[in-house]
Amino acid sequence: MKPMQFVVAVAALALLTVAQAQQPIIIKFSHVVAEQTPKGQGALKFKELAEKYLPGKVQVQVFPNSQLVSDDRELDALLLGDVQFLSTSLSKFDRYTKKLQVYDLPFLFDNIDAVDRFQRTPAGLALLDSMTSKGIKGLNYWHNGMKQMSTNRPQLKRPEDVKGLKFRIQQSDVLEAQFRALGANPQKMAFGEVYQALQTGVVDGQENTWSNIWTQKFYEVQKSIAETNHGVVDYMVITNAKWWDSLPADVRAGLTKAMNEASEYANKLANDFNERDKKNIADAGKAKIQTLSKDDLAAWRKAMAPVWKQFEGEIGKDLIEAAQKANGS
Repeated sequence: MKPMQFVVAVAALALLTVAQAQQPIIIKFSHVVAEQTPKGQGALKFKELAEKYLPGKVQVQVFPNSQLVSDDRELDALLLGDVQFLSTSLSKFDRYTKKLQVYDLPFLFDNIDAVDRFQRTPAGLALLDSMTSKGIKGLNYWHNGMKQMSTNRPQLKRPEDVKGLKFRIQQSDVLEAQFRALGANPQKMAFGEVYQALQTGVVDGQENTWSNIWTQKFYEVQKSIAETNHGVVDYMVITNAKWWDSLPADVRAGLTKAMNEASEYANKLANDFNERDKKNIADAGKAKIQTLSKDDLAAWRKAMAPVWKQFEGEIGKDLIEAAQKANGS
């Protein structure tokens, strides 16, 4: 190679190296719900803020409604590096840590404010790092809301009203035990399959928040929704721990700031959306919302109480007590 050709080649290589260094980090953020849900809006807010705080350094691509990865494959996709961010239901982590099963215990939290208080305690914050040894780093919690129960039957007031019915549940042993305690038949199923399963009678009922019941149109294929508030659907925003640790410090700082602000935004929306969507469902007039009396709720609590004792050893009595204290009672 002639000297001039060598110089040109070195210069071209240098320019290519600079260009590569200036390429933004692509962050794929996948989730399984609609964009108009609190989670969907939170993901879009994170994209907006991350690209604002790290201009030219990151590009966030958001994939709602399981467009990129299905509900039952998303954790594997994260660990393989196919996606970088997920906002995953807390019910799906029991194969990585049993401690997060605390969130699935029935009637543990009085309301979403109690959930929020617990998540800000040292015990709640420590759970974000409970899976780092398995490759999963928790960044923050996002609310969805308190769970209600629905069926394709006209009556839904007491535990005996669900005996023998098939219920869709998330991939959670605690939720499976919860419905078995009620005498129902739990069926683990991906979120994207639920509407059709309800429509065709593959399952008779499900449990979810008002916003999910509305946006996924579950109310169209159910006759009754009982306002039980018996549990919580919450998410942990997670990333691949190794990938996160490999990021430049300034990028991690910018993403953390964006995530914290997006979390506040999403959690405020969750409360607003659930109030709005409960009214939307009532106004639609397709599924009857049934308000439960104190005696009705006491019967549900009593029926589900054995689940606490069943999982106390796995979760840890101290963690359950820390969660109970957040109720303020």
